[in-house]
Amino acid sequence: MSTASQQPASKPLAAPSPPGRTAEEEQIMAVAATLVLAYGLHPADITRIPEGTATDNYAVVDQAGRRHFAKVYRTREHLDLERTSVELSEYCADGGVATARATRTREHELIETQGRLPMSLWSYVPHSETAEGGLTGARWAAVGTAMGRLHSRLAAHPAAAPTLEPGAAVCDVAASRDRFEHLIHAYEHMPRLGEFETWALQAARERQAILGDVERALALLPQLTVQVLHGDTAGPNVLFKDNEIAAIVDFRPPAPGYLAWEIARLGCDPKSVLDNSAESWLTGYTDLTLAYRDANPKASVDDLVSSPRVGCAAMLCSAFPLSVPVERPHILDAAMEAYGRVRHEAALILLDRLPVMEEALRDVLR
Repeated sequence: MSTASQQPASKPLAAPSPPGRTAEEEQIMAVAATLVLAYGLHPADITRIPEGTATDNYAVVDQAGRRHFAKVYRTREHLDLERTSVELSEYCADGGVATARATRTREHELIETQGRLPMSLWSYVPHSETAEGGLTGARWAAVGTAMGRLHSRLAAHPAAAPTLEPGAAVCDVAASRDRFEHLIHAYEHMPRLGEFETWALQAARERQAILGDVERALALLPQLTVQVLHGDTAGPNVLFKDNEIAAIVDFRPPAPGYLAWEIARLGCDPKSVLDNSAESWLTGYTDLTLAYRDANPKASVDDLVSSPRVGCAAMLCSAFPLSVPVERPHILDAAMEAYGRVRHEAALILLDRLPVMEEALRDVLR
């Protein structure tokens, strides 16, 4: 599940590493041992993939030349939840959703937990890139089709039946006011602010000032569908092969949430909003919603029309990543700073576009 553009150094397994090997070499040898003992798979090459927030990921080539994807969990604390995530992915694959397939261990387990490394093994999904760079052209409709099929399948998941809930409850504006107030206070009492911290303080003040607008926007939402979702349909988890969806990966444990928000996670991706003109973005989002409805005919028009409003409100109510320098400075880097800026700008643009966007969507979907 790595992108073709990434070319990290690989570690051939023709011979054992010499004494004094690095921690990375130790990890690769442990992965190799787990593959042999738990899966009966003899690797010829293991390549570290520089992706993953909660796992260490590896591309594996076995001695028959077949490719696999290994996820090593950094902690055993939440393995039960991780197992339900894999089960949800398998449930969707069984229903025809484009996703990776998990390989079971010799004991028929979805996650190997007995050996040194807790690990899951997956079919390798070849692709050239993720949706992280934003949506253009035919990819809008491809995303709509894939998400429509995904949500149609998840609507039948036994964990929870779809229900209608007040759309205004998608965000807790009062909690967001408190959050921004504490964040602004923390920045104002820092002894020194760098360039990003100075910008983040200004952005937090701007967010706090428009939360009244957000609250009024939420009050206009109708009742919306809440059902089991993928849980993290962000750009890095949607894999493209040319203009088609190769797989949706990295499911979260089955839990109900607002359908409109999951649609907006991709359709209102900040890069898609900023890298397209208002007209082309509206055309693309319309293509997405029409393709979604074709793939999921039971979908409510209200969910589709309201998705930009839900996505905009969720982004404006969230303090991430403005809060990173205060709460998790160790993860702040240039990419995080750039993401913070584009997310803030895109959310403000969406707020201005909402009336025109919703009117156009309702016209084509009615």
